[in-house]
Amino acid sequence: MAGLQETEYIRIDKLFYYLRLAKSRSTSQEICETGHVRRDGKRIVSGHEKAQIGSVITMPRGDAILIFKLDDIPKRRGSAKEAQSHYQIIN
Repeated sequence: MAGLQETEYIRIDKLFYYLRLAKSRSTSQEICETGHVRRDGKRIVSGHEKAQIGSVITMPRGDAILIFKLDDIPKRRGSAKEAQSHYQIIN
C-alpha cells in the first residue's frame, strides 16, 4: 500500500531520557521498573515497552504526577526547549 507510513515507536526508557525526564538511561529504566508508569492506562513494568505518537503517559515526577501526551517521536536528546516541543502536559 503506497503512501502509508509505518507507525513509529520508541522505547519508554529511551523516551524519558530524550525528553529530559530522567538524567540517564539507567535512571529511566529504574523509573519504569517501579511499576508506577502507565501508557494509555496500561501499567508499564519494563523500559523496553514502546510508546507512539498520541500515547498518554502517566509517571511520578518528584512529589507530583506528570501526565503528558506524546506529539512527536524525538530523534535525540536535545535541549530542554527541544524536548518540551515533543509533548503536551495534560494535568
